[in-house]
Amino acid sequence: MNDWVHLDTAEVPGGGKSLGLMRRGSEFSIVVGNIELMNSTRGHSEEALASLTCARLADRPAPRVLIGGLGMGFTLRAALRGLGPEARIVVAELVPAVAAWARGPLAPVFGDCLDDPRVDLRETDVTRLIQSEPAGWDAVLLDVDNGPEGLMRRANDRLYDVWGLKRAQWALKPGGTLGVWSGTPDRKFKARLQRLGFAVEEVRLPASGSSGPRHVIWLAAQP
Repeated sequence: MNDWVHLDTAEVPGGGKSLGLMRRGSEFSIVVGNIELMNSTRGHSEEALASLTCARLADRPAPRVLIGGLGMGFTLRAALRGLGPEARIVVAELVPAVAAWARGPLAPVFGDCLDDPRVDLRETDVTRLIQSEPAGWDAVLLDVDNGPEGLMRRANDRLYDVWGLKRAQWALKPGGTLGVWSGTPDRKFKARLQRLGFAVEEVRLPASGSSGPRHVIWLAAQP
């Protein structure tokens, strides 16, 4: 990556791979090897994951939302904009260094969102929180790895297989929403959601609002 400055490296627990934090002027990038996972100038689809889901929660006075994956905070910031003062948002981030970057070199990107009293950032695997209580969440948003076809960690597959989706159903309140972000389309995953009884809406949109690769969001309503 020409003109990029390497700032830090973080090991992915149980993944055998590492994340690199890069900077070019005011632009930041998180990479795995030569593959870019996220960029501070392209977060439109991650924001849409939250905004589309939050629109479905408008009639819930104090929604509880679980976000899997902190990343560069696009999903979190959009959720804060879309939810009222009584909402509670728990963010699960597996890699401790990513949470540290949010308050360190990525502070210009995050602003003060982690200080919002509605936010609880936990350094843990989102799977543990999904399994922690039945009917505990109005929405579960998964922005983990690169979607159902992950890059970093084989254990992430459990979030998207039949077992993981059944656990998500168990964790959602009646009528709750499972929102899933993916870097690429996945017909098998969409069909898996439908077979389990979710009412599925698929949205495809560019990463930066008007250009760039097209990402996919699935909004799966709990029966």
